[in-house]
Amino acid sequence: MKHSTKLSLIILIALSAAVLEFGFKATLSAQIIVTLTGTLMALSMLVEMIKTLRAGNYGVDLLAITAVAATLAVGQYWASMIVLIMLVGGESLEDYAAKKAHTELKALLDNSPQTAHKLTKDGETSDISVEEAQIGDKLLVRPGETVPVDGHIISGSSLFDEASLTGESRPVQKDQGDTIYSGSINGDGAITMEVDKLAKDSQYQRLVQLVKEADSTPADFVRLADRYAVPFTAIAFVIAGIAWFLSKDPVRFAEVLVVASPCPLILAAPVAIVSGMSRSSRNGIVVKTGNVLEKLASAKTAAFDKTGTITSGRLFVDKIVPTSGTTKEELLQYAASAERSSGHVLARSLLAYTSKQALKPLAVTELTEVTGNGVSAKLNEQTLKVGKAAFVVSEPQKLTLPNQTSIFVSLDGKYLGYISFIDKLRPEAAETMQTLKRHGIKNLLMLTGDQPQIAQKIAQAVGITTVKAKLLPEEKIQALKDVPLAEHPVIMVGDGVNDAPSLAVADVGIAMGAHGATAASESADVVILKDDLLKVAKAVKIAQDTMKIARQAVLIGIFICIFLMLVASTGVIPAIIGALFQEVIDTVSILWGLRARFSKEK
Repeated sequence: MKHSTKLSLIILIALSAAVLEFGFKATLSAQIIVTLTGTLMALSMLVEMIKTLRAGNYGVDLLAITAVAATLAVGQYWASMIVLIMLVGGESLEDYAAKKAHTELKALLDNSPQTAHKLTKDGETSDISVEEAQIGDKLLVRPGETVPVDGHIISGSSLFDEASLTGESRPVQKDQGDTIYSGSINGDGAITMEVDKLAKDSQYQRLVQLVKEADSTPADFVRLADRYAVPFTAIAFVIAGIAWFLSKDPVRFAEVLVVASPCPLILAAPVAIVSGMSRSSRNGIVVKTGNVLEKLASAKTAAFDKTGTITSGRLFVDKIVPTSGTTKEELLQYAASAERSSGHVLARSLLAYTSKQALKPLAVTELTEVTGNGVSAKLNEQTLKVGKAAFVVSEPQKLTLPNQTSIFVSLDGKYLGYISFIDKLRPEAAETMQTLKRHGIKNLLMLTGDQPQIAQKIAQAVGITTVKAKLLPEEKIQALKDVPLAEHPVIMVGDGVNDAPSLAVADVGIAMGAHGATAASESADVVILKDDLLKVAKAVKIAQDTMKIARQAVLIGIFICIFLMLVASTGVIPAIIGALFQEVIDTVSILWGLRARFSKEK
């Protein structure tokens, strides 16, 4: 039974009992109804508590069960009913808060593109569903319409609102050749686009999937409260036991336990953590579970991929060096043909360059991306390979390797040349490292597959001291595993397909998801929607704020409860009044926890 349904049922029973007692003077009937309801609820809670204990978790259910049982045993049945309403109401509030955790992102579901205007050969348009759009199709996007799938502009220019995707409020100017993403809203200019990705692989659907995943994997909220549950429960029973012993009145035991009802512990942490997740969403940061916030808040190490993560992702083709018998245009055309479906930053830079050179990709088949190595495809029954030297040719040691980021090309095993790129730092990279250090993350690593000389130069420029270069994906995983236990939790930040295994292995995987590979976003715990590395530091700051507020909310509730328990132990607070006092404690805890959502951004 849903908590909201259970709450409605208990309130209905309470109202019925109240009508019987105060309307028809049927006190015994009212007491029997409330007692039976309380007993059934207590037994239900007992079963749940046993399941929790078997799972190895220790919660505060024992206090709630004892409070209900004690008030019923001493005839304080209305106090028992108030405690029940309060507990189930708290669970209902938790459900409601969880549903609201991703309000900003769920707006995507309401604006989901359904149709696209496909251009026919004679220049006419026909409406198709977004699922029917195929790679290479030409679509018309009219002013004010939502871009249906990912693609690039082939004619026209316009401003695009990408707020729902990245959190960036300012429209972005897009011109011919620029990439546009599904879910962004066209401004006042009609454009013609070419489809680069199917609807299921487009940016919009990836975000929708992230929202669904976040909703289907709720946080284990009670973990924070459990740290305080055992000592709090012990204190409550000691105070209640002493009060009973000194007064020789079992009612005193019930009165103390009523005000010790654990609603602050049950409510404070979930409300604060859900609020923190919502604040993250508002800042263009998708946090998939509440547990991730707790790990982020206490992280001691941060590891970064280089290309597309510390660098801006705006690589430029520097040198085109073909072998004898191959022209620069042919080398570019071969490379672009194989890389056209890759999400890697080098592929995007190469395709942008060849587009400006008016070079059309060749028709290739059997495209296969080999994680951490490159891309393989069939071209007229010949095998075309583009990627690392060791992947492209059988004897890479015989090649003269350039001292910069490059891709190599071969056709049926014959080496055709290489294309090198200029790698630019993200302007916010150094500030990100400094900010992370201020937040307590002192151990900063760079894990990259690039050459050591390049990696060292970039690491020095941004303030990273430890560099591990020329790593394959499995070597990155081992490097993360080698981090000493004292320097955990470990954050890993990356953007490409080759980063996906590392993101999954790290305590917290953060994907730069604005342009990154789908695999990286799916395996990460946190996805940065805007192409801004400083959002990593922002995520850590939000996590630390959230956990600080969550702890404060829990402790405030506990201290108020202990104070009221001491007062109740003197006998001046009747059980029913003590139960009502719990509403005050709940309200204070909830309002304090909500501060995690409304904290001012700097």
